[in-house]
Amino acid sequence: MKQTEFLNIVLPFKDKLFRMAKRLLVSTEEAEDATQEILIKLWDKKNKMETYNNVEAFAMTMTKNFCLDRLKSKQAGNLKLVHSNYTDSSTSLQSELEAKDSISWVERIMAELPEQQKMVLQLRDVEQYEY
Repeated sequence: MKQTEFLNIVLPFKDKLFRMAKRLLVSTEEAEDATQEILIKLWDKKNKMETYNNVEAFAMTMTKNFCLDRLKSKQAGNLKLVHSNYTDSSTSLQSELEAKDSISWVERIMAELPEQQKMVLQLRDVEQYEY
């Protein structure tokens, strides 16, 4: 497989890989590193790509597993699973407090979910995949 063929296959879902990594790792830099690592791994497997039914699904699984491994590693001890990028500078103080309260409730509920259910919510609600 040539580089142009590889890029034609991988580029359409590269941003989805980054969003998945960002959701899991929180840090933009960590997510960029994870995405780059996955793209390198895909490049190494470029000759086997034709055997996969769905390269995008394979890449998403690789990204999920890589990020979860990063979260479990000792060097990523300060990372955690959160989602708090809801900001709006033109809201009133009351609206802001209500939004923060809602986000904290969602974070608490999400924290109690098993890892697989968190991933299902990420893929279905954020990435808009089908069941």
